[in-house]
Amino acid sequence: MATVHFELSLMAVVLLLTPCSSIAADRSSGTKGNLQHVNGVVGAIVDTSSRIGKEERVAMEIAREDLYRYSNQTLILHVKETDQRKPIRAALAGMDLINTQVQAILGPQTWEEVSLIADICTKNQIPIFSFADTIPEWTTEKWPFLLGASHDNFAQMKAIAAIVQSWNWHQVTVIHEDVGSWTNGVMPYLHDSLREIGAEVRQFVGLSSFASSDSLSRELKNLESEQCRVFVVHLSLPLAVRLFEMAKKLKMMEKDYVWITTHHITSLVHSINASIISSMQGIVGVKSYFSETGTRFQDFSSRFRRRFRRENPEEENNEPGIYAVQAYDAIWTIARALKGSKRRNQELMEKVLQTDFHGLSGKVQFNNHKMAPTQMFQIINVAGKSYRELGFWSSGLGFSETIGKHATYSPLMNDLEQVLWPGGPRYTPRGWTELTRKKPLLVGVPAKSGYKEYVKVEYGQSPNDTSFDGLAIQIFNATVRRLPFYLPYEFVAFNDISYDNLVGEIGKKFDAVVGDVAIVASRYSHVEFSHPFSETGLMLVVPARSSNKEWSFIKPFTKSMWASITVLTIYNGFVVWLIERHAHPELRGSMLHQIGIMLWLSFNTLFSLQGGKLHSNLSRMSVVVWLFVALVVIQTYTANLTSMLTVQRLEPTVTSVEELLKSNAAVGYCSGSYLEKYLVEVLRFPRDNVKHYASAEEYAEAFNKKEIAAAFIGTPLAKIFLAKFCKKFIAAGPTFNIGGFGFAFPRGSPLLASINEALLKVSENGTLVQLENNYIGVLQKCQDKEEENPSLSPNGFRALFIITVGTSTIALVIYIFCIASSFSGLTTIRGLMFIIIKHWCYQSKRYSRRVSNVESLGNSSPQQAPNQLSQV
Repeated sequence: MATVHFELSLMAVVLLLTPCSSIAADRSSGTKGNLQHVNGVVGAIVDTSSRIGKEERVAMEIAREDLYRYSNQTLILHVKETDQRKPIRAALAGMDLINTQVQAILGPQTWEEVSLIADICTKNQIPIFSFADTIPEWTTEKWPFLLGASHDNFAQMKAIAAIVQSWNWHQVTVIHEDVGSWTNGVMPYLHDSLREIGAEVRQFVGLSSFASSDSLSRELKNLESEQCRVFVVHLSLPLAVRLFEMAKKLKMMEKDYVWITTHHITSLVHSINASIISSMQGIVGVKSYFSETGTRFQDFSSRFRRRFRRENPEEENNEPGIYAVQAYDAIWTIARALKGSKRRNQELMEKVLQTDFHGLSGKVQFNNHKMAPTQMFQIINVAGKSYRELGFWSSGLGFSETIGKHATYSPLMNDLEQVLWPGGPRYTPRGWTELTRKKPLLVGVPAKSGYKEYVKVEYGQSPNDTSFDGLAIQIFNATVRRLPFYLPYEFVAFNDISYDNLVGEIGKKFDAVVGDVAIVASRYSHVEFSHPFSETGLMLVVPARSSNKEWSFIKPFTKSMWASITVLTIYNGFVVWLIERHAHPELRGSMLHQIGIMLWLSFNTLFSLQGGKLHSNLSRMSVVVWLFVALVVIQTYTANLTSMLTVQRLEPTVTSVEELLKSNAAVGYCSGSYLEKYLVEVLRFPRDNVKHYASAEEYAEAFNKKEIAAAFIGTPLAKIFLAKFCKKFIAAGPTFNIGGFGFAFPRGSPLLASINEALLKVSENGTLVQLENNYIGVLQKCQDKEEENPSLSPNGFRALFIITVGTSTIALVIYIFCIASSFSGLTTIRGLMFIIIKHWCYQSKRYSRRVSNVESLGNSSPQQAPNQLSQV
């Protein structure tokens, strides 16, 4: 910058000593005729050594002619030749034009040139129309007379991002010209556009405008050694041509390579001769679109080709491009503002800003001192001796084969015409390669993991003797072996306890991370994860206590079972009491006495037959069956109760998160994990109540010291913890559905898709299950708790209950019939039944009396015994 200021100072001295006519060659047009009819004087600064400058000069001349032809305006055009590689020359040319009393200045092409002229034009209140693509936002206030005459092409970066998204590429390498305006003005837009579609810039490669062949070769070889094969090229045409020629020599224009060019190259592809275009085969580019239909453009195009061929015979192609039609429209913009005004101050500038018409390049309208942005681009594919037009991309709409009302749009360009990629393959390149990796993949491993079953790092006497083992390590080893290509890798221990810091080192210190690293959304801003290789979820672990309590003796049976036993017992007791009450005086008495005797008799029959005291066969039949059922029920109850009291049953001391929050209890989580933020922000635990621990042993010690009431542990690690301390702790509440463990890679890593595919193969062929059994399966014995002994319901005793109820009911029915047999008026059939039943009842009563008499005989005195015996 100091050099520029020195040159400007030197330039001022030269201007004072040198006549204006000697500064630069002045090609003036339109000076013929009477000068009183001249409507304005315009200056132009053009680099006639470039294709862009040649097109601009010819287009300006044609525009000046068309002004007189269509609107009878005469415009004097002073063209100053310059060299855009030397911005100081543009400044000298600008000062020369100001001295010639021009009312506006067109050009130059680069921001470096414009920035040197804008200050001078602003001081002299002369509008300057810049053809540079980039004009910073802050220029409006500093240089209010600076206007952007070319359409804002920042939207092309979204078109390039859409191309990348169409083929599912996640990383690109950007090759740009190492010029401040190109780097600072356009690159941020490309970076942001790629981030929006989930891709990222792997690296920016800046090339000097004067880069030597050796320098280009060296940069390309460095890119060849990287995995990324998608290149976005944002260079001037001369430098881009040299780059592609060198790339072809290095065989980087062959299959598996993708080259995408911005409009700075693609919009001039029509001017490239066949010998040069042969080194650009397969390039896909974004080209500024302008309509080539209509009589006005056709007339301009035919005149342009004739004049361009005559003035530039060294050029093989003479078709007009976007730069030609922009220069044509710029002349018309100035002419419209000059019409009816002879002042060259703020009034002229205001008229320029009010411009609104449709020119050859599209709509000409200024917004914030800049031309309205381009909303449509053409997608082309270099093939053969020229290029193919694949379709169009419109901002906010997407890709289409045609334009207009009947166009069909798609967010992806897959529906457009088939792309011919470098090397000729019709299949889509995957955008990356694994064959050129010269150094191994550096894989970070958490050295301070508290669960050695997943990650175990052991240090030897030297750094090279470090060993890595554990379930996560072995799963990654098995996954890499299933890749369809060779991938060298090297484990590197990471000694920081924070897993977030470990993940943050991806792309810096590590190429990937393997270990007990949880998959959480907050980490996706830096990395991407493979599919989880472990169970997902978060478990609440709390101390356990025995479930055997004071009322454990009722648990062998369900409530319905206890109710069934009670009803059946009372029912059978009632039947026996009803049948035996006439034979036993003690069964008679007051109502309250009889109810007590009946209940006693009901439950007494559960434990003894009482056969000697029962006088009726009916009651004996009922009691025998019920006693058999009672024996089965009692033995079953005894066995189930014994099992319940023998086997230790555990239940959680805390059952829910809400209970922990209400009691303001402290909880623990794994050190270095994401859980602190989850517990505080999602589960709403006070930050002071959240404590971290590094291992299962530390958790157990904290529980024993009453430091915490519960711990939140990921499901894979929680199972290991519960396996180690299965007698003391238990899982409580539901499992929170969050991510498991996965392998972490940089965002857009080309390896991720292959890793996921290989991990699925490891899971499907049984290798994953085998590894889990080897490393954590040995702990399953303690986790496999004994089967629960559920309380027994009446369903298992249904048949027995039916039998005893049926037997007692039959005895009751027979007894009722015996009582009813004394009644008359019975029918023949019923009479016959009553005769049979009556006879059976008579025999039963007779036998009962005999038994009763025998018993009384045993209780009588010796004097009464002979008489009673004779009665018997």
